[in-house]
Amino acid sequence: MIRYPNLQAGAAIGITAPSSGVQPELHGLVKQACARLEAKGYRLVVGETVWTQHKAKSAPADVRAAELNAMLQDERLSLIFPPWGGELLIEVVDRIDYEAIKPKWILGYSDTSALLLAVTLMTGLATAHGANLIDVRGEVADETTGMWETVLGTRAGESVRQPSSPMYQQAWDHDNPTPCVFHLTEPTRWKTVGGGSVHMSGRLLGGCVDIIRHLVGTPYGDVKRFREERMNEEPVIWYLENCELSMADMRRSLVQMKLAGWFDHCGGLLFGRSEANRPTEGYMAEDLYRELAEELGVPVLYDVDCGHVPPQLTFVNGARAEIEAHEGKAVVTQFFEA
Repeated sequence: MIRYPNLQAGAAIGITAPSSGVQPELHGLVKQACARLEAKGYRLVVGETVWTQHKAKSAPADVRAAELNAMLQDERLSLIFPPWGGELLIEVVDRIDYEAIKPKWILGYSDTSALLLAVTLMTGLATAHGANLIDVRGEVADETTGMWETVLGTRAGESVRQPSSPMYQQAWDHDNPTPCVFHLTEPTRWKTVGGGSVHMSGRLLGGCVDIIRHLVGTPYGDVKRFREERMNEEPVIWYLENCELSMADMRRSLVQMKLAGWFDHCGGLLFGRSEANRPTEGYMAEDLYRELAEELGVPVLYDVDCGHVPPQLTFVNGARAEIEAHEGKAVVTQFFEA
């Protein structure tokens, strides 16, 4: 059984940094994002870890875990919204009191995806893979990123539809900021192995492969138990993205997931756009996607709106999804079903 939080107008949002905090010279970005949320009527509780960063982490693991646990257990908060990802969230995964978590959304991506997946697998509480706090600091939101509020405001028993983005960002240009933060200049085209139209149906799970691979073989990555206890053995649609893995390392990581049983009862794979998908001795991302499609016998979509090349859809871990892709365009419909 999956439980779905609900984000309502005027809700309280907790901002904490379970991975990386924000260096002093970038504090203005956090303040700008907070101001945008407050202008929308949200009430903010900002933790101390947000403002510090030392040796690849916002604070020692026990400090990060204490602040995170306090917010997870606070019934007044409807959303936990980290400033961004980072490197070492894995250090706090075993320090979370999962049984004490009160229903609330957790939203983010990159290193945060370890927290998202662990919470959903351990508790059956839906979590949201999408924008980081820093991403919502713009004067306006692009239509894809801006859907995070609509998705998180969807009630249990309802559904929400997200189309693929019209345009995506090929490169950052920090010297020339845009009103919506991102520079969306390139036409989006979701691609399929073998071409043609694709339909997928199943429960969503996923995240950044660099990060979630480290949950394999731990109590916090027990996908088999989750399927049996929470999903009635429904198919899983995996949405995955690559931050900085070589194609050989990406292949090794995905084979490990397969050998661990993560791709058993798989209904399809979605791979986000990635700047890291550089060939290894001629071994290309497209080769990897084709091999997985053949090995698993499932449809594979790639260059989807997910991960480090913005914008990105908001994918809800645990939600049932129907995905239709045709001629480069796609629609993701998520059903908040128990």
